[in-house]
Amino acid sequence: MTSTIPAFLLVAARIPAVAIGLPLGLGFLSGYPTAQVVRSDWYKNLRKPPGQPPRQVFPIVWPLLYASMGYASHLIVAALDRGDLRAELALKLYYAQLGLNLAWSPLFFGFKRPGLALVDIAALAGTTFYLTKILGPISATAAYLLLPYCAWLSFATYLNVGIWWMEAKNKDKKRVVCAGVVRRNS
Repeated sequence: MTSTIPAFLLVAARIPAVAIGLPLGLGFLSGYPTAQVVRSDWYKNLRKPPGQPPRQVFPIVWPLLYASMGYASHLIVAALDRGDLRAELALKLYYAQLGLNLAWSPLFFGFKRPGLALVDIAALAGTTFYLTKILGPISATAAYLLLPYCAWLSFATYLNVGIWWMEAKNKDKKRVVCAGVVRRNS
């Protein structure tokens, strides 16, 4: 069977240590600059929705999620190697969600664009939920490995929506105040 997935991505997922290490390593590289930004005035001054966990939670949660998603990719490629043609779509979705995942931190923290990050996380969550759904008949274990990730993405999406919404409302208030100041000075 010929796959349309690049060979190096198939090989990466076939080796458990590489399958787990790839999202861990890429996630670290994507999130590394975040540590400085969360200590910045920009982040500290963001209006955040209720339930925002302490920043120390994120470096604990994400490695666990990356490891579980990486092992899920190994199980997906194992199903593909057994001849399950549905696994090819699952592996494509896995790599698509990984790319969307890696884009989120630079969008939110690097470019300081919660709105663009929200578009990304919506696509990420949709892709991951669909991947998890179709994995059931391919590899129930892989689907179960992604359930905590789906739960975390739901929570992360809530946080992203909350920050985006609250910041948009805050900017509108600042515009009204600025407009009022301009009118009084005219």
